[in-house]
Amino acid sequence: MRLLVLFLLIAYSAAAQINPKNVTIARDSFGVPHIFAKTDPEVSYGLAWAHAEDDFKSLQLVALPAKALMGKALGKEGAAGDYAFALFRCREITEEKWHTLSPEFIRLIEGYVQGLNDYAKAHPEEVLVKQLFPITTKDYVASSVLALTVFNGGDRALRTIFANRVYPLIEFEKKGSNGIAVHPSRTATGEAFLAINAHQPNEGPQAFYEAHVASEEGWNALGGLLAGGPCILHGVNEYLGWAHTVNLCDRVDIFQLQMNPDNKEQYLFDGQWVNLEKKKIKLRIKGIPIAVNRTVYWSKYGATMKNEQGAFAIRLGANMEIRALEQWYRMNKAKNFTQFYDAISLQGLSMFNMVYADKHDTIFYVNNALMPVRNPDPAYNWRRTVPGNTAKTLWTEFRNIKQLPQYINPASGFLFNTNHSPFAATAPKDNLNFRSFPREDGWENNQNNRSVRFMQLFPKEGAVGYEQFKTIKFDRQLPQKLQYIYPVDTLFLLKADAYPDIAEQINTLQSWDRKGDADSKGAAIFLLVYEYVAKKMDGQDARQMTTAECVEIYRYVKNYMQQYFGRTDLVLGDIQKLVRGDKEYPSSGLPDLLAPEWSVPYKDGKRKVTGGDAYVAYVRFPKQGLPIIETVNTYGASAKQGSKHFDDQVPLFLAQKTKPMTLDKALVLKQAVRTYHPGE
Repeated sequence: MRLLVLFLLIAYSAAAQINPKNVTIARDSFGVPHIFAKTDPEVSYGLAWAHAEDDFKSLQLVALPAKALMGKALGKEGAAGDYAFALFRCREITEEKWHTLSPEFIRLIEGYVQGLNDYAKAHPEEVLVKQLFPITTKDYVASSVLALTVFNGGDRALRTIFANRVYPLIEFEKKGSNGIAVHPSRTATGEAFLAINAHQPNEGPQAFYEAHVASEEGWNALGGLLAGGPCILHGVNEYLGWAHTVNLCDRVDIFQLQMNPDNKEQYLFDGQWVNLEKKKIKLRIKGIPIAVNRTVYWSKYGATMKNEQGAFAIRLGANMEIRALEQWYRMNKAKNFTQFYDAISLQGLSMFNMVYADKHDTIFYVNNALMPVRNPDPAYNWRRTVPGNTAKTLWTEFRNIKQLPQYINPASGFLFNTNHSPFAATAPKDNLNFRSFPREDGWENNQNNRSVRFMQLFPKEGAVGYEQFKTIKFDRQLPQKLQYIYPVDTLFLLKADAYPDIAEQINTLQSWDRKGDADSKGAAIFLLVYEYVAKKMDGQDARQMTTAECVEIYRYVKNYMQQYFGRTDLVLGDIQKLVRGDKEYPSSGLPDLLAPEWSVPYKDGKRKVTGGDAYVAYVRFPKQGLPIIETVNTYGASAKQGSKHFDDQVPLFLAQKTKPMTLDKALVLKQAVRTYHPGE
């Protein structure tokens, strides 16, 4: 009997191994991989291999914490990832919830993981830390738990506790995304339109990678994915498409524990002293020969830390769920809205707005979240710190998907999100009522510059042409009434003749057309103003700048330009650069434009664009045939210097132009520049 069992195990293992010869990778003229195979796991294998060819480093950075190797690879900064992995019990939650994954999805990730392991074996010189490989499927899923925990705000909560600042921080948020869907009744062509527009970092694990995956098992999708994605995270298949934007609803809670004054390892819960669970971990840090010992704590509320203010626990849905990637996989394979809604009803994905359109005349938007069912007692301010000493605050359930803010086919014929309120997702007459949703859920109720500008541009009635649709998304103008967290309206009210030393700067900014074009002098001044105010006001309550502060800001701008450039008549492109390798390009864009860019200090007073418009896809859904798709990525398909696809999309990106893409296998293979099997 034992021999029979052993034989079966060996047979299963052999059967599970994917033969790379069964996988075809076709690279188009821009180097984008199109992966074809008979089965979904084989396609996922090919996706892992192709992505590794283009950016193996980012794939490894995602996986390192699962082996407690991030510190060994990146030093002290990386060790924080290893600590967070242990603190949030990513391994434990994976083991606990493994049974919730479907066999179909497990087979998919087995294929993906084999692809990563095979690539690492074939290219040992690219491996960051030799102990990383081989990785297991559970390593892989546990890494995704950490990634989603971080994405959902777990890292921000950690930083807040580490800094002894346990209160809501006002951040001068730069990042975001756009999603736009237009119903066929509002388009000039009678087709649904969809804009997929992620505003992400341009490089590293959070940068979007473009790919096309197609099997003979009903999977044919194209779009963007992040490092470690075994399928398309937002994009389009033969029938439908969806865009993600980051939502800012309250998904994370911080609880203050009441500690025992006689025992620092105990906290009070419903009148009883309860022991903190603790675990000793070793952090291996590059450059330090001896492992650093640390202790991580866990309470009934979740990951627990101590600081000068006391002991605090972090609780969020992303840290209690492992099915996010499976939900994305199911979304990939949906053929209509019913199937798509069934997929998102899994509620494995703990965040992200979804803006949806299909060929069947349906548009849809949901502010998706694992939203805790919290105690509605107004005594608890869920936006701040909540008492962690009672079952009254210990939530254990989440809102049903149907309880989340959502729209389907509003009469106005369009839906959009720019990281703003879900209660302003369409024309005013069709919007949901903010007061119809529980106060304790903390749904966004804000506008931003992009949402205001979009509503100014989108026609109130009549049909929208396709080129007009693209022009709206590529718009680079701020609204007249600015919507930034920290108001700067006073800057536009100063009298230039009262301040002769800065009259040039005042006049230039006040006559500015609010466009973030590379050749704009006003945009150059505003960029420096924006960054100065962000730094000056960080952590403070929002308020208007005083006259004295505005004078200070203008003088700062003037001195900055003179110090670094020797003149003050600069345009935006003189200061802001899109940098790839050793090349610099003058860059348009400002934070919170519909086509934004954000930047960091670079050299000689210049600023380097680090994120912004990133991956852009436009989709039209004709009633017959495949969707019509065009896309552009910031740089190119490859992160490897020396590749011709390292920066070949830069001219398109800067000019706000796109490249045609297709889901048609025959056309892809006909036009492919290179077709090969993994390992060839």
